Amino acid sequence: MIFQRAIRRELLNTVGAVFTTLFTIVITVMLIRILGDAAAGQVASSDVVALLGFSALVYMPVIISLTAFIAVLLVVARSYQDSEMVVWFASGLSLMRWIRPVLSVGLPLVLVTAALSLWLTPWASRLSYEYKERFRNREDISRISPGKFQESASGDRIFFVEGLSSGTRKVENVFVSQSRNDESSVVVAREGSVILDERGDKLLELRNGRRYDGTPGTPEFQTMDFGRYVIVVSGSNREISNNKASRVLPTATLVREPTESNLAELLWRIAVPMMCLLQMLLAIPLGFVNPRRGRTLNLMIALVLAISYSNSVGIIQAAVGQGRLSFGTGWWPLHLVVLVTIALLFFWRNNTNSRWHPMVLLIAGRRLLSARKAVS
Repeated sequence: MIFQRAIRRELLNTVGAVFTTLFTIVITVMLIRILGDAAAGQVASSDVVALLGFSALVYMPVIISLTAFIAVLLVVARSYQDSEMVVWFASGLSLMRWIRPVLSVGLPLVLVTAALSLWLTPWASRLSYEYKERFRNREDISRISPGKFQESASGDRIFFVEGLSSGTRKVENVFVSQSRNDESSVVVAREGSVILDERGDKLLELRNGRRYDGTPGTPEFQTMDFGRYVIVVSGSNREISNNKASRVLPTATLVREPTESNLAELLWRIAVPMMCLLQMLLAIPLGFVNPRRGRTLNLMIALVLAISYSNSVGIIQAAVGQGRLSFGTGWWPLHLVVLVTIALLFFWRNNTNSRWHPMVLLIAGRRLLSARKAVS
């Protein structure tokens, strides 16, 4: 039909515009955050572009779901505002006939959202985690720029290196200030190198230097010359690799290892494509606008309902993660309630002129009460 083709065309244009806007906002915010982390020395500057791409994939399911909801809502509201719905209803078509063109555009978005939520988002989260952990657990010396003071990842050391040799394993004219348990010490050495012991710990071996302990001018102040001095830079990464968060685990791993945190993450991944589908259907009856009153209030109510839906899923996810609710009873009731609400809203809009419509019954009741008061 001409109407349905026009609806699909307008939906596609609106989806493109809304997605571009939301994606630009999210990418801008994430870029500012990642650049701030790079400036603070929490991530490598060379990893900024990769981390930005991973962050975009992580937020993509939510962006697509919100895009689909807003696009359908705007198209339906504009049809009411421009009185096109009058022509639609006058042609003998009901509001239910909107479902087919909306799903023809929305189902591919639901499938993309499901693929992102179940496979690509965990992969992107895992790589982002590994990039950050790899930089955080690099030897502190390799993160230092020659001629600059640099704080260690643990925050208890300050390094200064005048020069770096090939491969950043050899250092020259090293200054290390350490502060632990209210005790401070300073170590200076002509040269040093980073080594790896048999347990996997990274060590900084300094040669031909001097160590100063305590505060100058106090009886506890001591100096010591050394030919070889070893500082533990970082421990083995084995504990880190075995302690990954549930959000970075593949979906198959969540199913094989049904711990509380894994089940909570699995619930969220399943809920995202379901929310995308149900929110599009919910937007059709919520898009009703009275042309004489404007559409601001209706759109605000619709957005509040969509946000409440998403937050409710988050609350259920937290309850499953804390063991207060089982996965089997937590993943489906909310979506069923939303589906029933959609059916009731469609009935409400399709039977506006019916004598059994709740608003008609309410008005009739008021008139009956007024008549009885007038008689009495």
